[in-house]
Amino acid sequence: MEMNASYTSFVAVGDSFTEGMSDLLPDGSYRGWADLLAARLAARTPDFRYANLAVRGKLIGQIVEEQVGPAAAMRADVVTLVGGLNDALRPKYDMDRVRALLTEAVEKLAPSCGQLVLMRSPGRNGPVMERFRPRMEELFAHIEDLAARHGALVVDLYGSAALGDPRMWDVDRLHLTADGHRRVAEAVWQTLGLPPEDDWLAPLPHSPRPRWATRRVADARFAREHLAPWIGRRLTGRSSGDGRPAKRPDLLPYPMPRPMDETPQP
Repeated sequence: MEMNASYTSFVAVGDSFTEGMSDLLPDGSYRGWADLLAARLAARTPDFRYANLAVRGKLIGQIVEEQVGPAAAMRADVVTLVGGLNDALRPKYDMDRVRALLTEAVEKLAPSCGQLVLMRSPGRNGPVMERFRPRMEELFAHIEDLAARHGALVVDLYGSAALGDPRMWDVDRLHLTADGHRRVAEAVWQTLGLPPEDDWLAPLPHSPRPRWATRRVADARFAREHLAPWIGRRLTGRSSGDGRPAKRPDLLPYPMPRPMDETPQP
């Protein structure tokens, strides 16, 4: 990609990963890698516009039905599409259907934007990851094939050892921490041909493994606060995103980030 590339608009499509969970802000909202990327693009481009259509819990069929059409109509310079992983984590998983829906999404989005960006999503190291690894890799192989056929870029987050480190993941073990989202923003930034500002692949510093008792307390908290509700939603056919609108549904000017030492004027 051209290192002096200029982008004037960005639309993000997907699920909780792109909505920004668990990069929590003081007001209770989520920021995430897409917001971070938009802020950096806005800082170098006057009149930059940004929309984020992603909603937590969405399956690829819902993303295609609810987000892809509006995103294509916005005709943005950059569109990111990340979806299908929620499907892969379901007990009943129809890979053929997921492949067909991803193909439909890419075929609609690629001609409508300046640059489509796809991703090989990161995965937290551990037994759950090992169970679903074959599904994920099959999904990512299809994504690579779609990118090659439609001129899309692929950000390989799955290949990052740092993003697999459990310390990069929130207590729910499903969503990245603020530092994880920052690294994803840098990865997409560099994939778009913009000059590197950080090493998003840098390994985390070594730290001793938590004691057995500490790990068991964390496991119990995870099961009580996150795993049980997640299973409950699966059994009842509910989603964490049911009835929730996109946080930024329209392609509108994105303000420059306020410096940390600047206070709002009355």
